Amino acid sequence: MREVSADTITEVVAKLCISANIHSDPGICAAIKQARCKETSHLAKGALDVIIENMEVAITENMPICQDTGMVVVFMDIGQDVHVSGDISQAINEGVRQGYRDGYLRLSVVDGPLTRKNTKDNTPAVIHYNVVPGDQIKLTVMPKGFGSENKSALKMLKPSDGLAGIEDFVVETVRNAGPDPCPPLVVGVGIGGTMEKAALLAKEALGQMFEKNADPTLAELEARLLEKINALGIGVAGFKGNTTALGVRVLTYATHIAGLPVAVNLGCHVSRHKSAVL
Repeated sequence: MREVSADTITEVVAKLCISANIHSDPGICAAIKQARCKETSHLAKGALDVIIENMEVAITENMPICQDTGMVVVFMDIGQDVHVSGDISQAINEGVRQGYRDGYLRLSVVDGPLTRKNTKDNTPAVIHYNVVPGDQIKLTVMPKGFGSENKSALKMLKPSDGLAGIEDFVVETVRNAGPDPCPPLVVGVGIGGTMEKAALLAKEALGQMFEKNADPTLAELEARLLEKINALGIGVAGFKGNTTALGVRVLTYATHIAGLPVAVNLGCHVSRHKSAVL
């Protein structure tokens, strides 16, 4: 049994919070630069130039990419042969607390949806645990801004709606969002499971955005959805053009014979996540 200190988890989470908010994901950077080369709208090209410059300034000036430094979502894959000495949830939240303090990141979390009192340290985080084989821990920190989160959606389709129904719902969600979630977007789609499982899959998909889908049917679905979304013509920052989304990622899970849950989690052009293995 391998021992890992809770203090180590705190230290790593704090560093990941700062890094994720300053350093853009390489896949996002590459996709934005590629989109700039293909963009047809003069206004959209200008907006992409500003986005690229902003990403560079964030690194050189050690400042957040976006003023909305998000509510922290943490995915923790913990090996079954690991023992953590201390309270894991407390360790993660202390890491968020330290990271947002030391990184001078905006504190956006309130203590409840009705009381709306700021917690003043950006805790608590939303934590998802997954027990896996082995003696390692993988931590993924995803600061989620709410401009895009607020435009996400879930729908319980009928099995008879099939692929056509899924595609219509995903495209409708992006169309209804318009320019509000700060396009160009990344679009995470979760299909199957139960209501909450579909939503979790869509969130996880944002962290796997530019990985090749091993399932050819899903890879084809992703390509069709990206084409349909970009055909909407919303464009970068709503300036029209052919770059509404940079990528679509679809994850699926087994489901009930009577159900077809579908969730769409939108991420803006600074969709952020950083990982570390302990």
